[in-house]
Amino acid sequence: MKFGFDFKHFRGDLLGGITAGIVALPLALAFGLQSGMGAAAGLYGAIFISFFAALFGGTNTQISGPTAPMTAVSMVVIAGIVGANEGDLSRALPAILVVFLLAGVFQIIMGIARVGQYIRYIPYPVVSGFMTGIGVIILITQLLPLIGYYPKEDKAFVSQFKPQAEEVILKNILADEAAEDILVLEDFEETIKRAKKISPDDIAKESTALAHKASSGVIGALKMMPRALQNINWTDLVMALITIFIIYGFKRITTLIPSTLVALLLVSIVAYFAVPGYRTIGAIPSGFPMPRLDIFANLQLSQVTPYIFTALSLAALGAIDSLLTSIVADNMTKTKHKPNQELVGQGIGNSIAALFGGIPGAGATIRTVVNIQSGGMTKLSGMIAGVLLLFILLALGPLASQIPAAVLAGILITVGIGVMDYKGIRHIPQLPKAEVAVMLIVLFMTVFVGLVEAVAVGTVLACILFMKNISDVAEDRTNSAPLKDFSLEMPWADEGDIIERMGEQVYIKHLDGPLFFGFASRFQDMVKALPKLEVVVIRMDKVPYMDQSGLYAMENAILDLKAQGIKVVFTDVHGQPLDMLLRFDLIPDLVAESENFENFKACANWLGHYLKQEDLLPDLNERIDIDVDIDE
Repeated sequence: MKFGFDFKHFRGDLLGGITAGIVALPLALAFGLQSGMGAAAGLYGAIFISFFAALFGGTNTQISGPTAPMTAVSMVVIAGIVGANEGDLSRALPAILVVFLLAGVFQIIMGIARVGQYIRYIPYPVVSGFMTGIGVIILITQLLPLIGYYPKEDKAFVSQFKPQAEEVILKNILADEAAEDILVLEDFEETIKRAKKISPDDIAKESTALAHKASSGVIGALKMMPRALQNINWTDLVMALITIFIIYGFKRITTLIPSTLVALLLVSIVAYFAVPGYRTIGAIPSGFPMPRLDIFANLQLSQVTPYIFTALSLAALGAIDSLLTSIVADNMTKTKHKPNQELVGQGIGNSIAALFGGIPGAGATIRTVVNIQSGGMTKLSGMIAGVLLLFILLALGPLASQIPAAVLAGILITVGIGVMDYKGIRHIPQLPKAEVAVMLIVLFMTVFVGLVEAVAVGTVLACILFMKNISDVAEDRTNSAPLKDFSLEMPWADEGDIIERMGEQVYIKHLDGPLFFGFASRFQDMVKALPKLEVVVIRMDKVPYMDQSGLYAMENAILDLKAQGIKVVFTDVHGQPLDMLLRFDLIPDLVAESENFENFKACANWLGHYLKQEDLLPDLNERIDIDVDIDE
C-alpha cells in the first residue's frame, strides 16, 4: 500500500489540516454527546479516524470523523445495548465497542473484496430520503436538550416507572433463580430473601433506566414534548438560540473562521464567567487515551450476536458516506480516489477508534471541503487534523469539559438543518411520482422505523422501479410484425424492400435493449401472440445483455414456436448474449449454427432459398449494399 506522502505541499496540508481540525472539534464533541457515550467518545473518534483513515485511505484530501448519519445509527445501537443492560452504560460499553470494532472490520473486508466500486450505484432517491431523514432525526432528538429538559432528571416523570421497575427487578430475580435451578414455584424462601435486599436506590436506578428508554429516540422525544414545554430551562434555551444565531450570522461577516467554532468559544466563555450553575457536557478525561482492551475480558458472545447485522449496516453506511465525500473531493481537486483502498482506511480508522472508546465515523463532506479550500492536497492534511485534535485533548481537556451542553444542542440543530437534501426536496414537483414515493418512504422509515430498514426497503423499491422502467423502454422499442405490414412501422436500414415479397410467411422480431428478467415474461407473451407462419427471425443487433431469466424466456419461446412447426433463426447475435446462448446450448440444440446469421443480408439470402423466392435475392442484395454504403 502506497501512502503517497508529498512534502512539497506541506504548507497547504498544514493549513488545511489545522482548519479542518478546528471545524471538527465542536462537531466531534456534539456527536459524542448525542450518541449517548459522552463528548469524549466523539473526540476520541475524531482523533483516530481522522489520522488512520487518512494514512491508509484512498482519497488524499479526505477528512474523516464522526458524522451525522453514523452518529444517528450509533445512537440506536448504544440505546439498545444500554437498555439490555438495565440502563448501565459502563456495563454495556464492552458490547457497544465490540459492535463498533466489528463495523470497522467489515469495512476492511468490503475493501479487500472490492465492494467499493459498487457503492456509487445506490439510487439517488434512497440517498436523498435517507439524508433528509437523518436531518429530521437530529432535529427532533435535539428539541429536548434545546429547551434544557432531560427526562432522567424529572423526578415526577421517573417516579411513574417505579411499579414497572419493581416488576423488572423481580423478573430478573426469578430468571436468575431459574438459571440456578432453584424451584421457585415450590419454595419462595430464596426469592423473598433476595427481594428483601432490593434497595430504594436499585428501584430508582431501574426507574431512571426505564424513563430514559421511554423518552429516547424520535418517538420518545415527540411523546415528551408536552411535558418538556412545561419544564423549559430558559438559560439553556437562550444559550442554544444564541449559538444558532452566531453560527448562521457570523457566516455573513466572514467564512475564513468557522462560525461553529466562534459560537462554541463565545457562548462558552460568557457562560463560564456569567452564568452560574449551567449544565456542562461532562468531564473529558485528561491525558493520552488508553486502549480499552478490557472490553474483551468479560464479553459474552450473546451480547453481540444480535447486533451483527447492525454492525454490517453501520459499515455499509460508513462506506456510502465516505465514498460520496470522496466523489466531492475528486470534483474539487480533479483527481480520482481509490474506493476500495478508502474502505480499508475507513475500516482501520473505525476499528482503532473503537479500541480507544470512540464512536464510529466516515468521510465528512464539510470538513473535506474546508481542507481543500484551505490548501490541503495530500494525506498529511487529514493526519494533521487528527494530531491537532489530540493536542487539544491533551492541553485543553479540562477547559473543554466546561462547554455548556446547550451550545452543542444548538450546533446539532444547525447540523440537522444542513444535512437535509434540499435539492431533492426542491425538485419534488418535477420528479416522477414513483421516485418521489421511494424518497418519501425512505424518509418516513428512516425517522420512524429504522435506518437499516429504510435503506434496504428503499434500495429494493428503487431497483424494482428501475427494472420496470427499463422493461417498459425495451417493450416500447421492441417491434414485431409480419413483413408485409412492416411498412407501417420503421424498418431497420438493412431490411430493404422485401416486406411485400415475403407475405405472411415470415415474422421479424426486433429486440432493442437488454433481455433480462424484467422483460422476460413480456417477451414470452409477445411470442405466444404470433399468427400462423413459417419462419421467425429474431434480430438481436441491439441486445447488449441477456440474463438467466431472459435466456430461459428465449428458450421457452423457441420451444413453443417449434411445437407449432415454425422455424426460428437468429441474426446479429454478438458479445455476452452469444456467449449465453452457446454456453447453455440454445445454439446449436434449438437453433442450428448454420441458422445463426452474422448479419441480416446473410439471413435474407437464406430466406429467399428456404421460402423458394430466389428471384428476390438479386434485388435484395443490391438494396442491402446500397443501405450499408449509406450507413457507412
